[in-house]
Amino acid sequence: MAAATSSTDRPGALEITRRLTEICGPPFARFAGAADEVAGRTARWVAVPGGPHAAAEVLRLAAAHGLTVVPRGAGTKIDWGAAPEQVDIMLDTGRLAGVWHQPQGSALAEVGAGTPLRAVQAALERTGRRLPVDAPSPGATLGGVLAADEAGPLRHRHGTPCAQLVGVRYLDAEGELVSLGEAGTELLGRAAPSGGGPTHPGPRHPGTTRAAGTHAGGTCRGGTCPGGTDAGTAHLGAAALFGGGDLPGLDVARLLCGSQGGLGVLISATLRVQAVPASRIWVSRPVWTPLEVHDLVRAVLGAGLDPAAVELDLPVPVPLPRRRVSPFHPSVVGRPDHPALTGRSGRPAAAGSLVVLLEGGPAHVAERTDRLVEVLGDEAVASHSAPEWWGRYPFAPGDTALRIEVPINDLHAAVYALRDAAGGPVPVRGSAGVGTVHAALPGSLPPERVASILAAVREVLLARQGRCVVVAAPGPVRRTVDLWGEVPALSRLRAAKAHLDPGHRLAPGRLPGGL
Repeated sequence: MAAATSSTDRPGALEITRRLTEICGPPFARFAGAADEVAGRTARWVAVPGGPHAAAEVLRLAAAHGLTVVPRGAGTKIDWGAAPEQVDIMLDTGRLAGVWHQPQGSALAEVGAGTPLRAVQAALERTGRRLPVDAPSPGATLGGVLAADEAGPLRHRHGTPCAQLVGVRYLDAEGELVSLGEAGTELLGRAAPSGGGPTHPGPRHPGTTRAAGTHAGGTCRGGTCPGGTDAGTAHLGAAALFGGGDLPGLDVARLLCGSQGGLGVLISATLRVQAVPASRIWVSRPVWTPLEVHDLVRAVLGAGLDPAAVELDLPVPVPLPRRRVSPFHPSVVGRPDHPALTGRSGRPAAAGSLVVLLEGGPAHVAERTDRLVEVLGDEAVASHSAPEWWGRYPFAPGDTALRIEVPINDLHAAVYALRDAAGGPVPVRGSAGVGTVHAALPGSLPPERVASILAAVREVLLARQGRCVVVAAPGPVRRTVDLWGEVPALSRLRAAKAHLDPGHRLAPGRLPGGL
């Protein structure tokens, strides 16, 4: 990577500030403050471009000066993952917002990356539609949700946000606007209303659109990609990266999901939308052990109920105070092991919950609810509202947050392994129906202890085709432990990084393997 500025005091810093101000406008370009950081790494400038063309100019300026760029939406997940090596320009997407195109009766909508997810849902709801995405982070933008591929309970039926994606527009490291897949607009890649004018495929210039499968100098041919690198060794060829078929380039669009801004800067996304369900019922049942959860989930999934979500909450049991009685009371005489004397009961005092969401027409939901209650037993309760913990993470700021992904038949083994490694119960919450849950370790645990817990859990998961990832952690833990564990697709990710960001200017170090 070209030598970047070492501080905003170096010669040329004022010129960069002046150019950012020209591009974004006086209120929207400034030196960064203490709050403008990414996983503990403070930025040098903050730029808030007003449209795709302005964002492209910011990236072109960064490329010309060898500066790194890290995108930021609402900042709800800015501390997730690894810290970047350097943050020269924080590109805030807050002005790249709006539901740009939603044709009447269409099952697609194009949305600006900086649009809060809540605002997207509110706009769609006015037409009786919704985006089947319910990321837990409050206030998150659509771009941030896609950059982290952050999914909530609805992932059970609809998959992650990436699964809803049918097209994107993004800026590459050189500031070139690229359209992939389908767009909600009539012409693929047409600029949003706030974009400052239309864009069309053609010669490269600020804000132009490049069709999927081509490079600024033309199509990658003969297995050779940008920079003359052989695609069969360190890089993927265009065919492998950009895909083909009805939605050319969708493979790359989906690579951007979860990339934390390390492969491109999202400008807009075109996603599937659907009618808002006429009826929603949550059916909950108390649970006490991971094995019990395993049996219940298998029963629910085998009952043909088509649930929209199957969520688990296993908090750390908190013993409830129990009224002690005199050992001479008639009810306990001769019964020294009675719970009223020992304070013990047959089950832990605080149960967890397994909750299943059913959606659809009122009659169909009511019929399935009755069947589900029969499956879950007498302790099942149906409600028209979600439990308080629904769609929330079990961890708090300062905790070490883990994500466990494992086949559903082995989820109970993963939770037991985590408890054994941690030396006691650990809060666990998430989508038991797909085998993806989050857990929280106390932020006070020393890095060496966290590392030993991760090693033990990953050893158990390895034989079960599962993985455990550190989502967020205090600085000392983040700097010490292996956040990712084994990454099966690392070679493909490395190839994509080399192809899409050969100068390593986009969020360097945020991706697995230090990419």
